[in-house]
Amino acid sequence: MPINATLTTPLGLFTLTADESGLCSLSFPQEPPSAPPAPLVEIAAHPLLREAGRQLLAYLDGTRRDFDLPLSIHGTAFQQQVWEQLRAIPYGRTMTYAELAERIGDRRKARAVGGAAHANPVGIVIPCHRLIGAGGKLTGFGGGLPMKEALLALERRTVEKMKNSA
Repeated sequence: MPINATLTTPLGLFTLTADESGLCSLSFPQEPPSAPPAPLVEIAAHPLLREAGRQLLAYLDGTRRDFDLPLSIHGTAFQQQVWEQLRAIPYGRTMTYAELAERIGDRRKARAVGGAAHANPVGIVIPCHRLIGAGGKLTGFGGGLPMKEALLALERRTVEKMKNSA
């Protein structure tokens, strides 16, 4: 049975949902939870939610680039393929919908890639914010464009800081 916990972050209150297999959902502030309603628990009371919260906070303070969490997400074969490709976009980098569609075999499926990215239940963990429109335009994002812009700016600053300290 899924359970929810909330996490206060510098970007607002996130809702994390887990079941017995892994993290099911990460809902952005101002976004209704994408998983079915579930009991709300204290984040520290559930090992997976506690770890997911720890990793999310580390990502948001620029000390973590990738997530290492068991996921319990479900989607079509195409969605799963897109989500896997999203995970391959390097931290601090972006890719257009068409480029990702080309990676999976058909550049004409850019809109379908956008639909699959929108269906991603664990944004940030699977970094759909790294997808951009043609010409570098910021386009749709479940957490809203200001959130997408903030996440991309965070990654750019972190990469720049690492370059300058090397």
